[in-house]
Amino acid sequence: SGCTPRQCSSYPPNYASTSGWEVWAITSGTLTTIATTTITSTTTINPCTLSTYRWNTAGITVLSSSQMNYITDLYMDSNDTLYIVDSGNNVVWKLLKNAATATVVAGQSGSGGSSASQLNSPQSLYLDSTSNIYVSDYLNARIQKYVNGSTVGITSAGVTGTSDSALNHLNVPRGLVIDSTDTYVYIADYNNNRILRFPTTSTTGTNGVVVAGSSTAGDTVTQLNYPWGIHYLPTLSSYLYITNYAGHSVMRWIPGNSSGEFIAGTPGTPGSTATTLSNPVAIKLDSYLNMFVADYGNHRVQMFCQNNQTAITVAGTGSSGSSATQLNNPKGIAFDSLMNLYVADSGNSRVQKFLKL
Repeated sequence: SGCTPRQCSSYPPNYASTSGWEVWAITSGTLTTIATTTITSTTTINPCTLSTYRWNTAGITVLSSSQMNYITDLYMDSNDTLYIVDSGNNVVWKLLKNAATATVVAGQSGSGGSSASQLNSPQSLYLDSTSNIYVSDYLNARIQKYVNGSTVGITSAGVTGTSDSALNHLNVPRGLVIDSTDTYVYIADYNNNRILRFPTTSTTGTNGVVVAGSSTAGDTVTQLNYPWGIHYLPTLSSYLYITNYAGHSVMRWIPGNSSGEFIAGTPGTPGSTATTLSNPVAIKLDSYLNMFVADYGNHRVQMFCQNNQTAITVAGTGSSGSSATQLNNPKGIAFDSLMNLYVADSGNSRVQKFLKL
């Protein structure tokens, strides 16, 4: 007596109740109820696949040729402060958020030289987590580091005026990037067709370590072909992303491996289609690993959705010009916190801002 059907009825093993939330397992007259849990999962959609992940095709001129003279790179910090490498004027500018006028933070305007306070045709820059500035000083074959707002640089890689293939020398340093822990700086050693890694604490004459490429240019998976742009964010991906300027391609490469892999462009062959590039320069990746490339020879910025080798043009028309919708040999790219796109329009000596739609 007192026995309910649920307690005493006979059921086959692993009988599911009609309520749908439990399974009854019965063996040797023993009944066990096992509750099941409904699991809800959320799938994050990469916005690159949506038509809403686009930018206004007409750019806004943020800085013009009245102040700039051949811009080669851009960097945006977490406060939306924009840094501009003005190669023609041998300086680095700093433009605060919503400001109209930039100020010089490295180099001496119009005066190229090799002293600690001078730059000579600087190419690229990067900031570490404490806002120390690293600049690739092309014609001086060195990387200059500016600490705590100082305008006097410290040579942290290379030897001033010495260009060859020794591990403590650089030969036309182009792009550079610092890892997320401020441990190493990675440098695109353009004429040596390699990526060199140096500790951020290093000084002039320190040997670097080759982490990608070799001494000869080429379009195989073990070679680089005049590397220019470089992107590395190990919190998102273990790969270095590298543009091959003369190879018209983009590679990804795990630092220290003997080979990489091609992920965009046709190695060794320039082109202007959605799957080809012509002298790619700057490269940036967003948090979804969508890739943005300054396609210098095609006067455009290309967006490659993650793991997709067909690009979408997000800035420029493919022909050179100075209108609001055109670019002329773009080199640097950067994004602010709202994902507005900034382009170093080098041939027009201006910085163009393309608003996120």
